[in-house]
Amino acid sequence: MTETSETYEVIVIGGGAAGLSAALVLGRARRRTLVIDAGEPRNAPAAHMQGYLTRDGMPPAEFLAIGREEIARYGVELVEDRAVDVTADFTVTLASGRTVRARRLVIATGLKDELPPVPGVAERFGRDVLHCPYCHGWEVRDQAFGVLATTPLSVHQALMVSQWSKEVTLFLHELAETDLSADDVRRLAAASVKVVPGEVAELVVAEDRLTAVRLKDGKTFAREVVFTAPRAVPRTDLLARLGAKLNETPFGSYPVVDPTGQTTVPGVWAAGNAMGFGEQVVNAAAGGYRAGATINGDLLMTDLDATP
Repeated sequence: MTETSETYEVIVIGGGAAGLSAALVLGRARRRTLVIDAGEPRNAPAAHMQGYLTRDGMPPAEFLAIGREEIARYGVELVEDRAVDVTADFTVTLASGRTVRARRLVIATGLKDELPPVPGVAERFGRDVLHCPYCHGWEVRDQAFGVLATTPLSVHQALMVSQWSKEVTLFLHELAETDLSADDVRRLAAASVKVVPGEVAELVVAEDRLTAVRLKDGKTFAREVVFTAPRAVPRTDLLARLGAKLNETPFGSYPVVDPTGQTTVPGVWAAGNAMGFGEQVVNAAAGGYRAGATINGDLLMTDLDATP
């Protein structure tokens, strides 16, 4: 049963770092704000988050719980639901059937990581299968690293993680040695990264820890940590429905935005991983702050200009 639509000044779709940060700014600016959170944070598999000053090492779930408490102090409403549709007049339909309207929208729906379908990868992701050395490199430093290639860009990942370990092996998996450029080969050699051709069959786990990488030909290489690059699937369906211009990148399609996160649709902002692949938690929070502050100013000037 569809409920009567309620109107807010701002609706924030997505309750991660970006969405909560935007909501915090808007709540403090006395704007009637609603956050819609589907409860699917990208960093949920990780036991901790790193590189966020004063929050280094904090569990992601704890970070979000504190953020929810903070926005509630300023009257921001939060509903655990999924936005399934949005119209040009900023009417948002939720999975529960409820509809809500807003004067401005923040899309902070993030992205989904699609992992390579190698047995052991999904099971160990966020533990000893990792993708970001800035997020986890310090914690696994000096261990034996493997890099499971998913695209030619995996060469860059192998070079980057060599900053944290001098024992790095790049498993080409479905790539051929001919996929490596002359610069790739030179840089890998300079970084002392070993290159192993052949398709990976599985990650070997013993006593709840990663111990090796096994190829389809049966060869096994002892490894303690594996880095791999998931395929990023941006959650930009709502932006597309609104007609926002999207820009195709090697990491998926993301909206064209100005420095504040405003999209090509007037009144719609994007923040966090809905705006770009490389937004870490600290970047997402900063982007949400910028969007929230800009929206408040935009609403203020709109109302003043409409006053006789």
